[in-house]
Amino acid sequence: MPQTRPATEQAAPTAPPAPPTALSLDERMVFVNAAMTTRLDEAAVAYEVNTAHIDTEPVDLGDVLTIPLTPALQPPTPYPTPVAALLQRAHHRLLTGGWCTGALVDAEGARCLYGAIHIEARGDQSLESRGLQVLMDAIRREFTDVDSVPSFNDGFASGRIPMRMLDQAASLADARGL
Repeated sequence: MPQTRPATEQAAPTAPPAPPTALSLDERMVFVNAAMTTRLDEAAVAYEVNTAHIDTEPVDLGDVLTIPLTPALQPPTPYPTPVAALLQRAHHRLLTGGWCTGALVDAEGARCLYGAIHIEARGDQSLESRGLQVLMDAIRREFTDVDSVPSFNDGFASGRIPMRMLDQAASLADARGL
C-alpha cells in the first residue's frame, strides 16, 4: 500500500532551473588548463611508477664524444692545370672565408670573386688575369650583359650564384687545359 505524506511534509513547488549561461573564452581556458594540469600530473606519477624499477647509472661527461658542429671544409683535389687550380682555390677560399659584395675584403675577412682570385694568385699577375678571363667566359655563357667580374659579383645579394660560376670556371679552365 502506498504511503502518503502528511500535508505538512509535502514538497513545496519549485521553480524551473535557470538556463545555463554560456562561459566566456577565458573561463573555458581556465577549466581546460585545470583539466590538462590534472592529466599531466597523473601521467607524471604513472611514468615514475612505471620506470622506478629501471636501474640507471650517471653519465660520465668524460666519456661523451664531442665534435665540431660544422666540420672543417677540406680542399678538393686540385686541378692539374694552373688556372683551373687557381679558380678552385679561390672557390674554396670563398666557401671557408665567406663571400662579400662591394669590397675586395670586408671587415670580417670575406672576399668578393676578384678578391679571392687576387689573393690566391699570390702576386702572379699573368695567372690572375687568365683566371679572371676564364671566369668572365664562364659568366658570359649564362649572363650575356655582364661588364666585369666585380660588377657581376656586386649584382647579387648572396654568394650562391657567384660561387657557382667560379666553380664552373674552374671546370672550364681544366677542360681547356689552362
